[in-house]
Amino acid sequence: MLETIAIGSKDRVFVLTGAGISAESGLPTFRAEDGLWAGYNVEDVCTPEAWQRNPAGVWAFYSARREAGFKAEPNTGHVALAELEQRLGDRFFLCTQNVDDLHERAGSVRLVHMHGELAKSRCERQCGRPPVEDRHLYSSLEEVGRCACGGRLRPHIVFFGEIPLELGRIEREIAKATLMLVIGTSGSVYPAASFVRWARQGGARTVYVGLEEPLNATAFTQIVTGKAGETLPGLFQVE
Repeated sequence: MLETIAIGSKDRVFVLTGAGISAESGLPTFRAEDGLWAGYNVEDVCTPEAWQRNPAGVWAFYSARREAGFKAEPNTGHVALAELEQRLGDRFFLCTQNVDDLHERAGSVRLVHMHGELAKSRCERQCGRPPVEDRHLYSSLEEVGRCACGGRLRPHIVFFGEIPLELGRIEREIAKATLMLVIGTSGSVYPAASFVRWARQGGARTVYVGLEEPLNATAFTQIVTGKAGETLPGLFQVE
């Protein structure tokens, strides 16, 4: 019998999604042996030092990621979360570690991308100007535009060693949550892996959905094993 999660009329739901839900749409996960990063050294494509040393190589890598992300389609797990948001309204908040736009294309609105967004670029100089929409696939560094301040545009991605985005807002939403739902993340990447413990400290129920238990499994009050696309539809009982 399918497990269900009861959501009361006063519950506030915080959702954290990781690579697992995007993998069901065909996007390789970060840590899979045959995944996206196989054959690449993180130091060569996803650090501030890599950007300073070889911006052309960084853009080549992220252009390939863009191409794959744009071809992927939202799955039934993404759709189920968007439908839950429609039912809960302001009592729903989604934080994703993923940089693709599958949640948005499924209909999600109340969300943040803590690790950045593939379809945006920002100034390498951190001049304060906001990121810009950018869906271009760059074949050479000469094609990459520049900010109004003169700095070269870089992917709007949080490189290793950089601070995740909107942590203040995320912390405020966790503090208000009575239910935290974590989907398809390994529990090994911080600070995201700490979110469930923050929620528990505030008295929230904590539920994990994924193919296998995460490294921080002991922090959850309920674990639902299975694919998000198969598990999330019909999982929620909303009053």
